[in-house]
Amino acid sequence: MPPPMIAPMPTAADLMPLLPEMVLVGAAFALLMLDLFLDEGRRIVTHALAVVALVAVAGMIAAGVGGHGTFLGGMFVRDVAADVLKVAVLVTSALSMLYLWPFLRARELYRGEVAVLVLFATLGMMLLVSAGSLVMIYLGLEMLALCSYALVAIDRDSPLASEAAIKYFVLGSLASGLLLYGMSLVYGATGTLDLARIADAVSQGQGGTMLVTGVVFMLGGVAFKFGGAPFHMWLPDVYTGAPTPITQFVGSAPKLASFGMAYRLFEVGAGGLDDKWRLLFAVIAVASLAIGNLGAMVQDNLKRMLAYSTVSHVGFLFMGIAGGGAQGFAAAMFYAISYALMAVAAFGTIVVMSSRGFEADRIDDYKGLNARHPWLAGMVLCVMASLAGLPPFLGFWAKLAVLRAALDGGLMWLAIVGVVFAVIGAFYYLRVVKAMYFDSADADAQPVVAGRPLRIVFAVNALALLGLGVAWSPVMAWCQRAFA
Repeated sequence: MPPPMIAPMPTAADLMPLLPEMVLVGAAFALLMLDLFLDEGRRIVTHALAVVALVAVAGMIAAGVGGHGTFLGGMFVRDVAADVLKVAVLVTSALSMLYLWPFLRARELYRGEVAVLVLFATLGMMLLVSAGSLVMIYLGLEMLALCSYALVAIDRDSPLASEAAIKYFVLGSLASGLLLYGMSLVYGATGTLDLARIADAVSQGQGGTMLVTGVVFMLGGVAFKFGGAPFHMWLPDVYTGAPTPITQFVGSAPKLASFGMAYRLFEVGAGGLDDKWRLLFAVIAVASLAIGNLGAMVQDNLKRMLAYSTVSHVGFLFMGIAGGGAQGFAAAMFYAISYALMAVAAFGTIVVMSSRGFEADRIDDYKGLNARHPWLAGMVLCVMASLAGLPPFLGFWAKLAVLRAALDGGLMWLAIVGVVFAVIGAFYYLRVVKAMYFDSADADAQPVVAGRPLRIVFAVNALALLGLGVAWSPVMAWCQRAFA
């Protein structure tokens, strides 16, 4: 009997595709140690270095440092799609961090672990979008989820935050179990965890009913992580209960990672069954559009309204995936990137307006804002107009892209449903605009006390939605190259 083969040790050249991830994890551990030697007054050093690390790693990926390739026996894949999503994840995370510091610091909630948890959550997202096997998908997903649970519970003295964290943990664990059960069925049907080999097995007609059942369970787990209906029950309570900048982070960058997970699982792994999972995505898209828009219309709490609007935006994103093919996934990626930027700006509105003891999370809090702060009202108008999908803002082109993908995929009925709910969805965003420009401020209206740096960050974020709306073509072309 021949001796067992021993895998050779990886060389430096083999590790090059993993270089951005290694830099980020090294930065996370270094900041974890540095925080031990900093007092409360100097915690901004840790926070600033975390932002620098995120931006630096994004620059490395955009510059092509490390090159493309596979590692760990195909478990880790670095390609154009992974690079696009990683840059978007890193930029979104860095932008969220800029909002996070002043909010938590003013409420004495900031801990040195916050920056480290954000870095490790971002690392989980990067692993998720580069996954080449079911094992790597689950590893990245759980790294992201565990860090997110801790971030939501950062305000331990708040009953709402504690309740949100418990709900997030319990229902998130249920979603992870659902996804893991689907993966186990796929493994049992194909005999492999490698996505490329699963694709080969699907093309050869292996697996039968067990494989299809596994794909359905995995789709349910993915929809749960996205917050798509009817798997959205955790999202409004978690978004409302968590501190606003934590909601901002949880509601933006992870959507990009979830899209990467959906692409790896369904297009790369189960692409041969697209006639089945495309229809399921279309059904979930319709349910998300209906429940999300109708639920948002009756909300008076702005965070809860944005939570339900997230469900509706997931419906639009799923519309692109349901369209299928390179064009459908490119449109869905463009929508995911656009929504991440819009979500950061939307929750950034609340962060800028709030102060200690005043959360600015009611729509009535924005009454008469134009009379008090015309420039700030103009920035909020840009955010709401983009979320509503009004031209020439970024949200308009994102919606147009996924509607076209649905038409190209032969789903005219889905495109019609999307147009109808796009019109309905504009109502609740325009409620905020009406409150700012046409309603009188209450007698006890709170002044805006946000500092100049935070106002500048918000202005850049809001104006980017207009600037990218005017010059959306390069971003779309980048997304299309990812699936060429």
